[in-house]
Amino acid sequence: MNRALINKILITLGFLFAYRVLAYVPVPGVNIDVIREFFTSNSSNALGMFNMFSGGAAERLSIISLGIMPYITASIIMELLAATFPNLGKMKKERDGMQKYMQIIRYATIVITVIQAIGVSIGLQSLTGKDGASAIMIDMNLFIGISCVSMLTGTMLLMWIGEQITQRGIGNGISLIIFAGIVSGIPSAIGGTIDLVNTGELNFLVVIAIALVILATVGVVIYVEMGERRVPISYSRKTVMQNQNKRIMNYIPIKVNLSGVIPPIFASAILMFPGTILQASTNEFIVAINDFLNPNSYFFNILTFLFILFFAYFYASITFNAKDISENLKRQGGFIPGVRPGESTANFLNEVASRLTLTGSIYLGLISTLPWVLVKFMGVPFYFGGTSVLIVVQVALDTMRKIEAQVYMSKYQTLSAVGL
Repeated sequence: MNRALINKILITLGFLFAYRVLAYVPVPGVNIDVIREFFTSNSSNALGMFNMFSGGAAERLSIISLGIMPYITASIIMELLAATFPNLGKMKKERDGMQKYMQIIRYATIVITVIQAIGVSIGLQSLTGKDGASAIMIDMNLFIGISCVSMLTGTMLLMWIGEQITQRGIGNGISLIIFAGIVSGIPSAIGGTIDLVNTGELNFLVVIAIALVILATVGVVIYVEMGERRVPISYSRKTVMQNQNKRIMNYIPIKVNLSGVIPPIFASAILMFPGTILQASTNEFIVAINDFLNPNSYFFNILTFLFILFFAYFYASITFNAKDISENLKRQGGFIPGVRPGESTANFLNEVASRLTLTGSIYLGLISTLPWVLVKFMGVPFYFGGTSVLIVVQVALDTMRKIEAQVYMSKYQTLSAVGL
């Protein structure tokens, strides 16, 4: 392993460590015991799921308790706008325009963070513990100002950490932050499960069944994520002769899951947002809506499935550009056997990608919801969904692929240097 790769891995681990340290820095003026007690009693609903994605930062009301979700929400809004307005989509494709596009996302993140911070602060005003202690220990107006500044600073730090990991480390920074948040909760989840078994609330056979469901989910995710459709490519004799000393790929690999980990992350971000805001209300109508958005409800998981289908198609249409691929093939003298170059090739690739996206979106939807259904039938007294397993496995696989690519690149550079 070369030094450059080791440095990138160390940089990534260093930034993730900084993220975990920030999770233990609370917003000034809050009673952490009351907040933790509140999240413990709501561990099976949207707040429990939100706390899981934040890596336990929410139950400590740390400065990063909002997590990276405001940034993801802003990204979703911008992606939808870019698909709707051609000028914005064109700006995104240009090099200078992409910088402006990312700057707009950052500003939108600030607005969303401030709105959420104010909502959380107002919601905490009526929160008290079992002993009657208030969640806020200072003046309310002062607390709103402090919490807004603290949470905004924390979210901006997270966004910066994610960008630094992407640019200087290994893997996608935002995905790795969510990955680290979920993984950090595994030890406490195992400890809680052991406590439930010891107290008799959970049967040991049910624990074994849950472990089997998790292993099966991991196996299916790995199997599908490695799957791809290889579209054969032929090159003219002239092109082959000109490049006879170069490696020529004789197929186009199209992944079964073209959209990756984005659909479940986007779906979770959208569904957790209203549940988190509505949790503080005592209005009967709003409470009823909040019950529907409980992660342990069938309605929530049906919505999750539908949102994942939508975002899988939406994101695949953005990442896979059949027209560009067909034009590049035509310039290089390549063609798909039995298919005319140009528009016919683009239509063929679009058709293949569409069929794969259908399969991939159904797979994502089932993996995100089916484990919950199975665990629900077992009568497990806590929330467990396939979304977290899906995100962890996909991010781990993606990071491993990027590490392998760095290793191969290092070997290629070494061989080139020796050849020279």
